[in-house]
Amino acid sequence: MPRFDIVGQLGPLRRYAQSLTRNNAEAEDLVHDALVRAYERRGTFRSGGNLRAWLLSIVHNAFVDRMRSRRSEALRVEQARYLAATSTPAPQEHSVRLAQVRDAFFNLPEEQRSALHLVAIEGLSYQQAANATGVPLGTLMSRIGRARAALRQMEDAAPTCGKNHLRIVGGDS
Repeated sequence: MPRFDIVGQLGPLRRYAQSLTRNNAEAEDLVHDALVRAYERRGTFRSGGNLRAWLLSIVHNAFVDRMRSRRSEALRVEQARYLAATSTPAPQEHSVRLAQVRDAFFNLPEEQRSALHLVAIEGLSYQQAANATGVPLGTLMSRIGRARAALRQMEDAAPTCGKNHLRIVGGDS
């Protein structure tokens, strides 16, 4: 048998993967992942060693890694579900207000929305945002100013219930 005849080992690898996963598609994915690992670690294979046993151990370890990863993901999802269940929804007034601000933001012209997003949400400096969008600094500042003015106008026009209204970040008010 040639030193590294992986093609001749595909049958046993597929059968073992099938017995582990009990699913044809998952078994093929598992064999693929194992072959990638085998190729990456081919230098660790001892000349004269049992290639089939070495490859089957890689299939087994890849399967165990997948199972651990799935359990870990399931635990994270369960914890997120628990946290979501214990959080309290925002009061209706604030939820409506946030929806209005979000809608106003998304209704801004694309160039204003993009400029404001980069500076106010992503935290880029004006110069970094200008470089990212490929416009001169003055143009970017003008777009941000117009976007803030439009949002401020929406805020001023909206009915407020007491003093609990939102303030536009970076605005003058």
